[in-house]
Amino acid sequence: MSNRETKTDVILIGAGIMSATLGTLLKELVPEWKITVFEKLEKAGEESSNEWNNAGTGHAALCELNYTVEKQDGSVDISKAVQINEQFQHSMQFWSYLVNSKLIRNPQDFIMPLPHMSLVQGEQNISFLKKRFEALTNNPLFQGMEFSDDPKKLMEWIPLIIQDRPSNEPIAATKIDSGTDVNFGALTRILFDHLKKKNVDINYRHSVDNIKRASDGSWELKVRNKSGNVERHTAKFVFIGGGGGSLHLLQKSGIPEGKHIGGFPVSGIFMVCNNPDVVAQHHAKVYGKAKVGAPPMSVPHLDTRFIDNKKSLLFGPFAGFSPKFLKTGSMFDLVTSVKPDNLVTMLSAGAKNMSLTKYLIEQVMLSKEKRMEELREFIPSAKIEDWDLVVAGQRVQVIKDTEAGGKGTLQFGTEVISAADGTIAALLGASPGASTAVSVMLELIKKCFPQHIKAWEPKIKEMIPSYGISLLKKTELIQEIHTSTARTLGLSDNLPLPLARQTVS
Repeated sequence: MSNRETKTDVILIGAGIMSATLGTLLKELVPEWKITVFEKLEKAGEESSNEWNNAGTGHAALCELNYTVEKQDGSVDISKAVQINEQFQHSMQFWSYLVNSKLIRNPQDFIMPLPHMSLVQGEQNISFLKKRFEALTNNPLFQGMEFSDDPKKLMEWIPLIIQDRPSNEPIAATKIDSGTDVNFGALTRILFDHLKKKNVDINYRHSVDNIKRASDGSWELKVRNKSGNVERHTAKFVFIGGGGGSLHLLQKSGIPEGKHIGGFPVSGIFMVCNNPDVVAQHHAKVYGKAKVGAPPMSVPHLDTRFIDNKKSLLFGPFAGFSPKFLKTGSMFDLVTSVKPDNLVTMLSAGAKNMSLTKYLIEQVMLSKEKRMEELREFIPSAKIEDWDLVVAGQRVQVIKDTEAGGKGTLQFGTEVISAADGTIAALLGASPGASTAVSVMLELIKKCFPQHIKAWEPKIKEMIPSYGISLLKKTELIQEIHTSTARTLGLSDNLPLPLARQTVS
């Protein structure tokens, strides 16, 4: 038993992009607050935030078809795409502030300009893509997007995908050059290096075993250190940002808001190209449509990535099922997350999602050759020897009772669960996650520290000029933000022309 005990203002559990973002925001707002971090692995950004566990798309809804829904009347609802794009603009502004403040030296260490594309086949899908394109480009946030169903133009954009493809196959794509590839693992490590210099107490190989409320209203954590000894730490505010591990800790806190919530783990596998000649022929993130019955996080995409200063090419993800809530988790994670208060919720979800479970099991059983068949829908000439399999991170989708979906509704997205008094909060869920970390953490700050918001607002607006403003009503501000963030982050070559809109058919 260790006799180490500490009292601190803020404890962050998990050294991923969410804790890194919240810690950095708080250190800018209240530098005098003491912050302590506990991470069970040996370094920061090793689970969901890691570059090999995260698609790194810089989700701005430029290419993800599942963020735009075709309604019964045939029109396309872009409201979710607009919301996610505005949230990503918060991230871009905050990262720019960190670069301008010399807190980040070289933005190319974590962000690179890269076209984002949507690709569909078949007349029905092409009709949807065209309607989606028209709806998005009528919105000032999505200026610079192009549409084409012309094979010659598509050959210019994506030669690797178009060559060796039957000429009679209807195919179309949209392309926008202002997309990005973000290495969230690298960004997480950069931010934690910065926090260490700001005297944040960062403890690796420390597992949080329990959380309970102390008599004075603060939170007491039982933490097992790298030697296996137990330590006691108390804080006025606790953020549980442990990825898939957050649900168990939320349950241990005992707060009523954490009741009737479950988690459904989904694993993933990517294929990585090992042939530099093939990698050199593709330069974009290209998203297709999810198969019927597939979860949204399984949308197939062929991505150029920049990892360890090297250009890579990844295809996937192939979904799978594992009862683990973390890549480094336990086979008992799912079973031990079922409690008396969420049992009915979990059973209802199981009954509703039999087809999803069947789909995930089928995905697990796929041979490499079967995975190659799916890859060849993107790259007709793909050779099996050019591609290796890489296991991606675990994602735990939130299950809860909702008015719209009833008992046991499976949620696809990112959610913050916080206590009524704002002293503890947990982040659950998956995509768009890391890309919207700044916006999600700003909402958390507003919810958990309402007594400080008025005093903090000027600093927040200095860091994120569009904070509290709907960008749709401020077209000039959109252009200003796009220009300034692109210049600061080294993305200027990818800027669209003001209010450009192009259709090539």
